[in-house]
Amino acid sequence: MPTQRLAARLLVASALVSSSTLVAASPSSAADTWTTTVVALPSATTIDFGQAIEIEADVDSQSGSAPTDGTSTLLARPATSTTWRAVATSSSPLTGFSDVEPRMNTDYKVVYNGYEAGSAQEDSYEPSESSTFTIEVARTISYPDGGFELKGRVKPRYGKRKIVVRVSKEQDAGYTKFTTIKTDRRGRYSLTLPRRKGTWYWSFSVRGDERYLPTSFRWKTWVS
Repeated sequence: MPTQRLAARLLVASALVSSSTLVAASPSSAADTWTTTVVALPSATTIDFGQAIEIEADVDSQSGSAPTDGTSTLLARPATSTTWRAVATSSSPLTGFSDVEPRMNTDYKVVYNGYEAGSAQEDSYEPSESSTFTIEVARTISYPDGGFELKGRVKPRYGKRKIVVRVSKEQDAGYTKFTTIKTDRRGRYSLTLPRRKGTWYWSFSVRGDERYLPTSFRWKTWVS
């Protein structure tokens, strides 16, 4: 009988050890941390001064699913600056940016700030940022509806600067320099074109610089 009781105790002890081992070996319920990527797509890359664009931002993760928590921020670096600054923040990484109006040639990128899970049932996401892209801005030139007397304005910031006027008998070729005029301090210009017999085509153009693209318009006159 003592031998049987000892065997029974050993069996129970063995069962307890086995059960304890199984509990300790159960898998952890901790969530994962995923890397992310950001893709930003502007609705246009070249615009006239005063126009606005939209920027679509897409945040994805290594898990294959887009994170729904965290914020995305649009950063801008104008041509005259070396510093990035935040211009808009989205409360959701799945939302883009509308009515973005660059005032000059500007670099942009979208930064996702990541997300740190608040419980063991949530996943965490690491921060990331999109590639840099550039929106180029062209100055604008206003002009009348018709006639030989042309008046208008170049915007923005084009005071006391040159406008080159060229002329041709053909609409798309053969332009030669006619004259160079200068704007006033507010960027306004005026010029009376000669009443040449026949049909003539005129080109008014301003040069570009680090801040703005070159821009121009064409004009037609005719005298029978």
